[in-house]
Amino acid sequence: MPAATDTNLSAVLYSVKNLRLEERPIPQPGPNEVQIEIQEVGICGSDVHYWQRGCIGDFVVKAPMVLGHEPSGIVSALGDGVKHLKIGDRVAIEPGVPCRMCDWCKEGKYNLCPDITFSATPPYHGTLTRYYVHAADFCHKLPDNVSFEEGALLEPLSVGLHACRRANITLGSHVLVCGAGPIGLVSMLCAKAMGASKVVVTDISDSRLKVARDMGADGTINVGGKEPKALAAEVIALLERAPNSSIECSGADASIQLGIYATKAGGTFVLVGMGAAEVKLPLINALVREVDVRGIFRYANCYPTALEMVATGRVNVKPLITHRYTLEDSLDAFETARTGAGGAIKVMIHCGRQA
Repeated sequence: MPAATDTNLSAVLYSVKNLRLEERPIPQPGPNEVQIEIQEVGICGSDVHYWQRGCIGDFVVKAPMVLGHEPSGIVSALGDGVKHLKIGDRVAIEPGVPCRMCDWCKEGKYNLCPDITFSATPPYHGTLTRYYVHAADFCHKLPDNVSFEEGALLEPLSVGLHACRRANITLGSHVLVCGAGPIGLVSMLCAKAMGASKVVVTDISDSRLKVARDMGADGTINVGGKEPKALAAEVIALLERAPNSSIECSGADASIQLGIYATKAGGTFVLVGMGAAEVKLPLINALVREVDVRGIFRYANCYPTALEMVATGRVNVKPLITHRYTLEDSLDAFETARTGAGGAIKVMIHCGRQA
């Protein structure tokens, strides 16, 4: 990658496996927008997927695109009409901005807005850059006790919160979380914060399962090479009853089957992980036991609650961060995220200029 200069350095995906650092014009805010000097951006699995494959489902990178959608930063300029923020405010950026006018927006389900613009989803640029412009009402002011890194982690935390809400988790719930990657771990943290009595986490990686235990999981199971029905019995034995709610975060067929088999009759099974476009499911098993099968897409109305969870200490997201890089070292950061080298869970990129 070329040596950095100091105007608006950005990590730009040109094509499959072709990620470059380049200088771009510094954007200026329009009405009801703010310019933000980006400080921290977490790498998401979708960023790596775009880098390696150039697409996710119907979203195809057809032109150079700045990556990154888990950002925090400092307000550096105001557009006309911005009242609730000032220059110097520290903010977390909620990356999806809906139209605010359609039926989904008016119903509060703005994550389903067909005209939403979401950072680093083609054709929209992302936040791995020095300066970024965003809608002011989707910037959330950070209290002094919340760091920029924690602010960036509000994005995946909001996914976990939305999943737990869709799963109807409440006081006393017994919960199964399939997958101990970043989204599985934040789902586990949210379930515990929302009152779950016991949470069991599954994965095929012993090292990730150890992280889950260290972060509060009540039990873990390595599911490698085991049949879903047998694993369901193991989950039920470990929880001492069938889970009221199960949240699947891996996208693996066998893990989805496990979640359905394990979930209590009348319970809720939520699909978060995105794997193959078509999967084989034991739907009749879910049907005759009235297991509700639900999906989630990103989140809506979650950032303020996620921020309160972090600010009050109800959730500690700091252990998720295993590696830190500068914007100048973005390619190394992406390679670490891709390979999972060194036990990588969440790789954070610092975008601010170095002293």
